[in-house]
Amino acid sequence: MAYRYADWGIVWWVEDYVTLNYAQKQQLNVDINDFRQWHCSSELPRYQSWLSGLESDIGQGTLDMTAVAFHQEQLFGFFPPLLSKVTPIATNLLASLSDAQVRELAENIEQKQQEFEEEFMTDNPEASATARAERTRGRVERWLGDLNVDQRAIVQTWSEQRGRQTEIWLQGRRNWQQALLSALERRSEEGFANGIEHLIKEPDEAQGEEYRAMMAESSTAMKTLMVDLIQASDTTHLAHLSNRTAELNSDFETLTCSPAPEVAASTGNQMVR
Repeated sequence: MAYRYADWGIVWWVEDYVTLNYAQKQQLNVDINDFRQWHCSSELPRYQSWLSGLESDIGQGTLDMTAVAFHQEQLFGFFPPLLSKVTPIATNLLASLSDAQVRELAENIEQKQQEFEEEFMTDNPEASATARAERTRGRVERWLGDLNVDQRAIVQTWSEQRGRQTEIWLQGRRNWQQALLSALERRSEEGFANGIEHLIKEPDEAQGEEYRAMMAESSTAMKTLMVDLIQASDTTHLAHLSNRTAELNSDFETLTCSPAPEVAASTGNQMVR
């Protein structure tokens, strides 16, 4: 349901940061419709293929560190095409903002950043680790079902070892937002589009060195967490994981669409040549 109404949801999310005028909203709707047509015809089949491979590994009991790393790499590989498609949409919208809209955007960015910091930051490291463990457990249980005692201990230990991860993430988020607002001050200048493209496709450069190091460490730690949880799973957890994967794959199959006529024609011409 969320996918089918993504166009409405995206516009609502954007306007939660900045109020769009009629022309901006109309253009954004057109861009989103084109984006969704591309995504449901080109990307969803890729997701299905990935999920089928994951389901096969679950059934064969081969989800070791190598397999988990492979699936993680495939998952991350889905992002570059998305960013390439999103970049011109975001650039065109940002370039069209008035001075008043940029001020509104800056105010809302700061307000939401403060809300995030109030929600996720605490002066008590133990409380932070416990809150992180609760968030992680909730996400994991969507895939594995209710965790057993050993798995809960694995999640708790993993969360305690994350140290300043939340703090670094929040600071990286703030750094990127400040870089965006700085770029918006030059939105009428030549090179603005290149600057926004760089921020979208290479966000870690603006987020900072500490953020990059944290993300690299986090990626490795996440693989270890997944393997440890799977090794501590029983048949019920693995069945839950398999069923969840199959359900999601079925959803993607239902949502997959045919390419737009002009795209299909272009592809056909390329095949003939």
